[in-house]
Amino acid sequence: MGWLSAGDGYEVALVEGRVAARATSGRAAGRQLKSLPRALKDHPEVDRLRRFAEWLDRHATACVAQTDAWMVSSLPVPTGLLARVWPDEAWQRALRDLAVVGDDPDEVGFLRGATESGELRIVNLDGETVRLSPRTVTLPHPVLLPDLDDLREFAAELGIVQGVEQIHRATWRRPDDLAPKATEVREFAGGSFRSRFALAARASSLGYRVSGGYATARVRDGGRTVEASVWIGEPYWDDQVETGALTWQDQEGRALALREVGPVAWSEGMRMAAALYAGREVEEGKDA
Repeated sequence: MGWLSAGDGYEVALVEGRVAARATSGRAAGRQLKSLPRALKDHPEVDRLRRFAEWLDRHATACVAQTDAWMVSSLPVPTGLLARVWPDEAWQRALRDLAVVGDDPDEVGFLRGATESGELRIVNLDGETVRLSPRTVTLPHPVLLPDLDDLREFAAELGIVQGVEQIHRATWRRPDDLAPKATEVREFAGGSFRSRFALAARASSLGYRVSGGYATARVRDGGRTVEASVWIGEPYWDDQVETGALTWQDQEGRALALREVGPVAWSEGMRMAAALYAGREVEEGKDA
């Protein structure tokens, strides 16, 4: 972004997300100043840049959230849409190096670029850069990726750092020996918190919705929407609380038997329960 005039002797610009100033005259002319001069604190141009920086932050957050939603749900995304948003740096940071799958579900590659004509540049697992132009691609949830450990190792060799947690996302696979009528998981129940407010605040800070006495995560899995829920205590309870059982419900609110829960909904529900439980209070002398 270019430098803008801001009163006599100064120019301002956004530099790495903050408002910076430089002098236009004197011995310091052309050099960026270490701090914003007092004379510019309330300048209209500075105020406009600050508000623009705030918008850019919100936009970047929205790009990550949307990309994460595509990935968690493994929804098909039009290739043309990715090509249109790619020039936007915020979208690039969210999308770059995500594992994508085109027409062939067995061919996984890392997204490196997109052209205006709708072609995607992909680094495949042979380390070659190829161009793909399927009508849609998916950004698969890691629990659906074959040979995930090999993919993680290859990503480490390439030095890949993803803007949206995908291949290094914590995953859980549903056990095969579940009781036919079982409807809850208690592996992460019993985590103690000093108050219901503290537990609810942790859930919100992790991006989960708090509704009534539950922290919830809604997931689209296999063409249907499923909601995972963890009991976190009555809304107006002020004393110590413990995390409760993890359960899943369908769109009609019907409790699902554990055997009915799909792989993505299972993994995301367990991820939520584990993240909440990790913030529990641990008594001195006991293992965390």
